[in-house]
Amino acid sequence: MLCLTLTGSTLEENRALVEQNRTWISLAELRLDHLNRDEQKIASSFPSTVDLPIILTFRRKSDGGLCTLGEKERLQTLYETAKGDYAYVDIEEDVKKSDLKFRDSMFEQKVDLERMLRERGVRIIRSLHDFTCVPADIYGRISKLASKGDIPKVAVTPKSMIDIISLFRVQAELSDIKDKIIIGMGDFGICARLLYKKCGSMLTFCSDTQAAPGHLSARTMSELYHADKVDEKTHVFGIIGNPVYHTASPRIHNPGFEAIHYNAIYVPFLVDSVRAFFKLAEMLQIHGFSVTVPHKRNVQPYLGRITREVKQIGACNTVTRIQNMWKGTNTDYYGFLSPIADEIAQENIRTALVIGAGGASRAVVWALHNHGIKVTILNRSLEKARQLAEETMSSFDSLENCNLYSNSFDLVVQTTSVGMAPDTDEDPVPSFVFTGDEIVYELVYQPKETPFFKRATEAGCRVIGGAEMLLEQGKLQFEAFSGYHYPHWIQPDI
Repeated sequence: MLCLTLTGSTLEENRALVEQNRTWISLAELRLDHLNRDEQKIASSFPSTVDLPIILTFRRKSDGGLCTLGEKERLQTLYETAKGDYAYVDIEEDVKKSDLKFRDSMFEQKVDLERMLRERGVRIIRSLHDFTCVPADIYGRISKLASKGDIPKVAVTPKSMIDIISLFRVQAELSDIKDKIIIGMGDFGICARLLYKKCGSMLTFCSDTQAAPGHLSARTMSELYHADKVDEKTHVFGIIGNPVYHTASPRIHNPGFEAIHYNAIYVPFLVDSVRAFFKLAEMLQIHGFSVTVPHKRNVQPYLGRITREVKQIGACNTVTRIQNMWKGTNTDYYGFLSPIADEIAQENIRTALVIGAGGASRAVVWALHNHGIKVTILNRSLEKARQLAEETMSSFDSLENCNLYSNSFDLVVQTTSVGMAPDTDEDPVPSFVFTGDEIVYELVYQPKETPFFKRATEAGCRVIGGAEMLLEQGKLQFEAFSGYHYPHWIQPDI
């Protein structure tokens, strides 16, 4: 189930949020701490005004909420509101049983909130929040929360791939606890939010306003990732990197899987340790994954087989599981060549200027070299340019001398990150003059038009954007992952 966290300050705003997201969600969580005080007083009526189950939560500031009331007043408000037709009520793990007994004007004696809820068939969620780490005794704490028959909820903050492994082990360690909620907060936890069923979690939370660290929107969770449709037969794929959430790859692969009715999900994994990720890949039976910086070299010791391109380039961007081993390939190589293959075949490209000597440049220079094209490499670090040039029998020079190379090449390739955020106003070679006869290839795909891209376009050059290479290499990965051609009728939003 996908649960929408409602963060409106009025009940009407929250009803509108439910309506806007109704297509994608199965239930919602009303956060009393986000409501203004007058609205809190009438919040018991809320469940009867929407057509799905509602979780009632009144979160303290110390647990990531907004409530600053004294504990007695907070719990009294929770009690009064819980008289409404709520399906679940969230009570924090450290709230004592004695604090949940309230004097009600309708009764002659104190009323026990927990007993009242159970008698009405309302499920109690006992929640633990930790914004600093994943507790070492997390399995024991989950068991303790579940010991009274309540639904245990742990929202913890993984800080490493090792912590993520701990979350995904919950299902195996505590399979006897059928209903539980396991949440990984923050950037490392996003993969656990998307693969929440693999953690054994009955639901995951989402919101339009990132109500908690790592929240995605309901639409993204359901339409892009189909996280709520994951089952035991779903093939898991992904991309590893650090950082990784800038990637457009999920917007290539997930729509492709959906179009051919292939039961698979493609998830971003923030990875600090490649070794730990390979352990997780075995646990989750991941079938394949893309690799981005800084791990294109780091994955190679774990591969049983690599292709010629990976050996030459020294970088792997695609890993697939074959015959109980991992195989590494480099689709950047062929993805780069695809948009200019005809010009190369017709010998319209004989010389190329490559700007940059980093990881992306290596695939470009080797691809051009293997097709007999004379390459010159310009880079800020002359030593890096020299190393790549010696490997590929290319020429090299300092980026400062770029003005000397105007009007000399059939193809100009920009492989650096200059032009991407936060350097969107920067041009890596401002003194280079385009004649209009060059084919210009810009590997940056976000933004779509950098200052370099615009200058080349204005000069009349044929300009190829980074999105073309990204899509072409992604299509090759898709084939390696699924065994099917990428559906030609899909135009990914990248």
